Amino acid sequence: MTMLSKAADALWNPWLLGLFLLTGLVYSLGSGFFQLFEIRLWLRTTLGSLLRPKTKNGAGLSPLQALATALASTMGTGSIAGVAAALTLGGPGAIFWMWVSAFLGMMTGCGEKLLAVQYQRTAPEGGFQGGPMFYLRDGVGSPLLAGWFALACLPATLAGGDLVQSSSIALSLEAVFGCGRLASGLCTALLAGLVMVGGIGRIAGVSSALVPAMALLYLGSGAVVLCCRVPALPDAFCAIFSHALSPSAALGGGAGWTLASALRYGVARGVFTNEAGLGTSAMAHGAARTDRPARQGMWGIFEVFLSTLVVCTMTALVILVSDAWQSGDPNGATGAPLTAAAFGSVLGPAGEGVVALSLLLFAFSSILGWSYYGQQSLRYLTGGDRFLPLYRGVFLACTLAGALGEPAGIWQLVDLCNALMALPNLAALLILAPRALESLSRWRAEQRRKQD
Repeated sequence: MTMLSKAADALWNPWLLGLFLLTGLVYSLGSGFFQLFEIRLWLRTTLGSLLRPKTKNGAGLSPLQALATALASTMGTGSIAGVAAALTLGGPGAIFWMWVSAFLGMMTGCGEKLLAVQYQRTAPEGGFQGGPMFYLRDGVGSPLLAGWFALACLPATLAGGDLVQSSSIALSLEAVFGCGRLASGLCTALLAGLVMVGGIGRIAGVSSALVPAMALLYLGSGAVVLCCRVPALPDAFCAIFSHALSPSAALGGGAGWTLASALRYGVARGVFTNEAGLGTSAMAHGAARTDRPARQGMWGIFEVFLSTLVVCTMTALVILVSDAWQSGDPNGATGAPLTAAAFGSVLGPAGEGVVALSLLLFAFSSILGWSYYGQQSLRYLTGGDRFLPLYRGVFLACTLAGALGEPAGIWQLVDLCNALMALPNLAALLILAPRALESLSRWRAEQRRKQD
């Protein structure tokens, strides 16, 4: 796995890290930092719409169903295991850079979802389909880059969307409940297969039920932990900012943390948890029916806000205020076991159970979301569904393999696949930024006129 690690580092440091941040900065500056100064507008468009009567007009997913499908993939093991890994590999400063990447990524996500709807097409089975393949081909005018994205997405769905998720489910169930990995893998593959055969409609339906339940369970339990450890919160925030901004603090980390490692793992894990810039979640939003592309872009902002700035921050703070966090201990727990130990240090066995159940729900929903992305990529490459049964078979085999395999090397493979997938998507977002920002500006003006 050394070769994988070197290849991933060569792509991420510093080129891809800078490209992610640059893309978010371009959209943030171009929109006048819409995510900050128009917070009331995007919250009213997203959360506020949940209070209005629901009407179904035409085919395709509702904006909320599209969000649930996208969140099903983003709120996976990265929200629990990935944040813990970022802390141990990059130190507390990694959380600061995760916040920075998420703040800028809110507008990257907005641009992706807007373009996915703007260039969406009718799906063969009815409804809509959209995503980077279509805005690369029809917007940028590059079938080559569109094919590159789809080809890179296929192994990404098997690695980050399947192997990592299945591995985390099996490890968590084994640690807390003593379940065998083989049994966990078989059950996960069976349930995933039953949902996959129902297509995007069934995936969206299951995701719409799972996402609210798992978010409330995890965030509610985390809030209880933080309430019990309120006196430790100032020290936690101090550690995050000092290790991110002070070279002496970072270099003094017992685990060899540096500013470079904090930046690298903070941005990488942030991208993995919210997918802003990867282009994958844009495929879920590309299936949505909406009157304006920019309206779906608001759900892209909310998606990054919830998955990273809320859920991942909860994970990081719970770890930092817990007795399980041993700063600079190279032999300490990491990943999901560290998060489980952090919850358990305050809530006891019930806390470990909450993490195990949350991880199971987060990871399983991610498997469903990523299976749709893989099927969409394969459909684009082959022009049909004749290879769909083969892909589903390989995907479910990887679900079983992930439960039995070693997770350490898988994370390196995930970073490599994400990098290869992000390159053409980020290029498209930069090229199409004037069109996306113009569409956003027109829609914002319309909303302002309605308020006057």
